[in-house]
Amino acid sequence: MKAITVLVGAACALIASAAIAQERLPVHDAKQLMLSALDAPDGKAHGVLVGEVADAISKRFNATTPIYIDVSTEKRYAQPGCSRLNVRFWQDGVQLPNYGAGGVQAPRRQTIDFGINYCRDGQPPRSLS
Repeated sequence: MKAITVLVGAACALIASAAIAQERLPVHDAKQLMLSALDAPDGKAHGVLVGEVADAISKRFNATTPIYIDVSTEKRYAQPGCSRLNVRFWQDGVQLPNYGAGGVQAPRRQTIDFGINYCRDGQPPRSLS
């Protein structure tokens, strides 16, 4: 009985993770997601980086998992179509060099966030109010 419970739990987890992965838009850069976040009622967009850049990053850090991108709106400006966005890139299983010890650190999640004032035309807003 315990084995069946474990199998059912594992199957549910796999289905849930597949559903989450399917909700992410495959993109070659963050621009499309930034535009989507500007238009989204909740100010959010989610994607997965694909293509040569994604492959090169994953190869460099010996990572085998996808590079995810999450864009969220921190502030909407008075100028239509302009917001302060937070753009987060993250990937599990990243192996960074351990320069102090001369080896490689254990695989872990690596996250990079940056903020940007962005408008639909690709320019920064004229005013931050």
